Amino acid sequence: MSANSQIQPVAGPSTGIATLGVILASVGFGIVPLFARGLTEAGMAPHAVAMYRYLLASVVMAPIVWRYRHHARVLVWGLAVGVAIGLGWVAYVRAVEVAPVSTVGVLYMTYPAFTLVFAWALFGERPSWRAVIGAGVILLAAALVTTPGAVAVEHIPALLLSLAAPAGFGFGISVLVHRMTPIPALARIGIVSAGSMLGLLPLLFSTPVSGLVPADGLGWLMVVGVGLATALVPQLLYTACSPVIGTARTAIAGSVELPVMFAIGWLAFDETLRPVQIVACAMVLGAILLTPARQPRSIAAERERR
Repeated sequence: MSANSQIQPVAGPSTGIATLGVILASVGFGIVPLFARGLTEAGMAPHAVAMYRYLLASVVMAPIVWRYRHHARVLVWGLAVGVAIGLGWVAYVRAVEVAPVSTVGVLYMTYPAFTLVFAWALFGERPSWRAVIGAGVILLAAALVTTPGAVAVEHIPALLLSLAAPAGFGFGISVLVHRMTPIPALARIGIVSAGSMLGLLPLLFSTPVSGLVPADGLGWLMVVGVGLATALVPQLLYTACSPVIGTARTAIAGSVELPVMFAIGWLAFDETLRPVQIVACAMVLGAILLTPARQPRSIAAERERR
């Protein structure tokens, strides 16, 4: 989020196509609740859903990661990031299972605030005043949608636990920028996905097979969908397109993710959008526009250009 270390746009005629690519990637990230709630309602454990989301990327990218095995320290950082993100995503899936998708989406978008904290605390990166204000606005939006009057009291513990997801993502962004630039973006996708799988293993080993395997053909289609449509394909699109258009336009195009979450909750799960949720959505989008620097959606997608 530092203003002096942004992704700079790469000149070329493909700017419009690259912008569309980021939008499509963000739509893919935004439809995660559609698959996550469908699979958990069918009896699958939340950590099993997380496993299937990261499994495909870790397998496909494994040969690329192996090529950079001599960067052992970088890969260890990547594994640590993956563990944090994988466990955080379990909490996210659990929250989507019991709470409104729109509310969980607003909470997830607090990751810029966590990014500021981790980058400053771990690596001494002082945030700009615009980044601090933007993070404050996002935190205020999160507070609005989690007050007892805006959400059922029984959902508050799951929502608070879901903050592990943006915290893990914020940690990942800060580590990526400061420790993982020696390896290319595709290798970052692979090692972070592998780390997520590693972090989930203890939970997977303690879960009955019935909670790990889809119950029917539709479940297997959703498993393929959560791996392809919400993870591997969007990450590849984002990785290819975000350096072309630069950080500012990437942030603006990527902000479509939150409205997509709202639409999923409304159309797929018959959730009523309360005025406070609409206000919170507008606040988050405004904060993203205010702080265009360092707004990557996939932690393996940002490429540092100094």
